[in-house]
Amino acid sequence: MNTVFNVNVESFKKLISPKEIQNRLPLSEASRNTVLDGRKSIQNILNRQDKRKLIIVGPCSIHDFEAAKEYAAKLVNLAKEVESRLVIVMRTYFEKPRTTVGWKGYINDPFLDNSMNINQGLLLSRKLLGEITEMGLPVATEALDPIVPQYLADLISWTAIGARTTESQTHREMASGLSSPVGFKNNTDGNITVAVNALKSAGRSHCFLGIDSEGTTAIVETKGNANCHLILRGGTNGPNYDSVNVAMATAALKNAGLNSAIVVDCSHDNCHKDFRLQSVVLDDCISQILNGNDGLIGFMIESHLHEGNQPISAALKPGISITDGCLDWDSTSKIIINAFNRLI
Repeated sequence: MNTVFNVNVESFKKLISPKEIQNRLPLSEASRNTVLDGRKSIQNILNRQDKRKLIIVGPCSIHDFEAAKEYAAKLVNLAKEVESRLVIVMRTYFEKPRTTVGWKGYINDPFLDNSMNINQGLLLSRKLLGEITEMGLPVATEALDPIVPQYLADLISWTAIGARTTESQTHREMASGLSSPVGFKNNTDGNITVAVNALKSAGRSHCFLGIDSEGTTAIVETKGNANCHLILRGGTNGPNYDSVNVAMATAALKNAGLNSAIVVDCSHDNCHKDFRLQSVVLDDCISQILNGNDGLIGFMIESHLHEGNQPISAALKPGISITDGCLDWDSTSKIIINAFNRLI
């Protein structure tokens, strides 16, 4: 008899439950304090109760546990140096959206060998987040798979919804229930209308299918997330971090009755996909702030221990991205300290 069910499914494998992974790697008191302090600082910046600026900085993606820890150790010291004017949050991106095919990130393929050991990917990701937050450094991530937050979200202080998923109803619903502030990126063509609509949606309550801490399929009811905001990342039509585009985005947010706080992604199309030009974007935005713009509240920078990127191979060099090109540590430190010095 011909089957009509799961025709294209090759296999099912048991997935570790959120509760089990949290029992193995519980949230320490130090990590809890870091997460909560990070969220509170970001919320206060979004609501203009804290005049400091937010900088979300770190590797385009995590693929090397030890290199990520080394980067975090450097960043936490820099964060303390600039904390009077800047709130530093480290990028810890474990999932990568693919335009067609390619490496899907540390959770899906932690060993970079197509073994797709997702259980180990979740365990290693949670372990890394725990060790970084125990240093006193809050972390940020991009939420892609709607199941993953149940495993990691208690360690996250800020979340991004990417340009390819901002229009997704699933991701808007998920964001409405996340405990951290959430930034929605404009579309890949640069249009902000979809992101504005996403902010409206994520701010409201939703009911959808998900999983609970036991890993059981559940009906999830959310309250709505009051700490969502827009991220300008440029688009195929060009950058959108300039004063005209920022003013237009601010007006659109206000007209929609939304928080007009804006984070600028210094990478991607805003730097014409040339990682070295991220400093140009940041400098321009700091000038806008000094000229009286209070809508720009933060920035995103792709950075690693060493500059550039490299293809996945058997001979990977440590501290170099395997996805988008990144600034090296010395350049990163320099532009952040420069921003700190200008924001007097």
